[in-house]
Amino acid sequence: MAIRDAFSGIAPLQSRRLRNILSLYDLESSARRHLPRPVFEYICGGVEDNVSLKANRHAFSSWALRPNVLVDVSPRAQDTTLMGERYASPFGIAPMGICALAAYDGDSVMARAAQAARIPFILSGSSLTPMEEISKLAPDSAWFQIYVPGKPELIDSLIERVERAGYRTLVLTVDTPTLPNRENNIRAGFSTPLRPSLRLTWDGITRPSWLLGTLIRTLITRGMPHFENSGPNRGVPIISRQLVRQLGGRDHLSWQHLAQVRDRWKGKLVIKGVLRDDDVRRCEAHGADGVILSNHGGRQLDGAVSPFHVLKDAVAAKGRMAIMMDSGVRRGTDILKALCLGADFVFVGRPMVYAAAIAGEEGVAHAIELLYQEVQRDMGLLGVNSLVELTQDYMLQLYGPLPHP
Repeated sequence: MAIRDAFSGIAPLQSRRLRNILSLYDLESSARRHLPRPVFEYICGGVEDNVSLKANRHAFSSWALRPNVLVDVSPRAQDTTLMGERYASPFGIAPMGICALAAYDGDSVMARAAQAARIPFILSGSSLTPMEEISKLAPDSAWFQIYVPGKPELIDSLIERVERAGYRTLVLTVDTPTLPNRENNIRAGFSTPLRPSLRLTWDGITRPSWLLGTLIRTLITRGMPHFENSGPNRGVPIISRQLVRQLGGRDHLSWQHLAQVRDRWKGKLVIKGVLRDDDVRRCEAHGADGVILSNHGGRQLDGAVSPFHVLKDAVAAKGRMAIMMDSGVRRGTDILKALCLGADFVFVGRPMVYAAAIAGEEGVAHAIELLYQEVQRDMGLLGVNSLVELTQDYMLQLYGPLPHP
């Protein structure tokens, strides 16, 4: 899909499932009908009481926009430079694990859509598609996200594999020292490792399009899914009892490990999961090229602050680094508000998985186009022609959040 200029409209859709998808919010309800409940709840849920999950959305409504009027906005454009690379829009696709369980070849369809749209796609270290395949599909767009292994020699071996695969940007996630308390997964019947059950079987049978189009098709064409990228070699199957051991045990991670990664990795290095300005400073001191402010989409520590609320302090502390954020981004106005407060870029997660689940690559391309068109339209309504014009002068902080759907 080529990014089109504003007001050209959305291209005619082949998939009937997409014809009523007018915003990223619409994708969630459609995916809820399509996916088995355990899989859907794994994607949409947070942890414990979902405090951070809900706060991520409400955070954006704590600021209001102040537009300029009678500005000639006919030449406006949203392309931007991030860490030396030029992208068509100021947003990308966040890393999300196990996407291929929700959508057939889910990582691949998101990578292809991102490459066509000229935006970055971050492949998760917990993905079910080999990193080598994704780098070939999206040589200009794909970044790789890692969880640091327990042994120093494994860190070097994993980074060597990422280098051989051709990635230029490495994203180190640092907010997962222990496995979170995802009670919603247990209530919905989702487990890690994945265990067949009567409930999961029934949910699959009652959603034949997912059963036939995703699960059975995957088993026939690729075999049992494995965690392909968690180490220098192929990881364990999603049904393996060794999975908890492989995914857990990250409480060893320290600043010394970041120093090792920086010393070994010669490309761009981004640290994801930071929420404090003093940690932003330490990331810069350790040679990071960028930071993604993130509370993991509300999926780790419940009650953790929204990245949007710490954005101003993080920008003041960033030094030469790029500041990015994720968690809760759903609208073009969310993106513009983040940029007004100093963010260089934002990432979107769950809606892209929903889009891949209901309509594959066309679904992801449609989701990207919807968000692109919102940003383009909102720039016009705000009275700006380029993203560099955006400052806090276009914002007004409210005493409390506006009501939100």
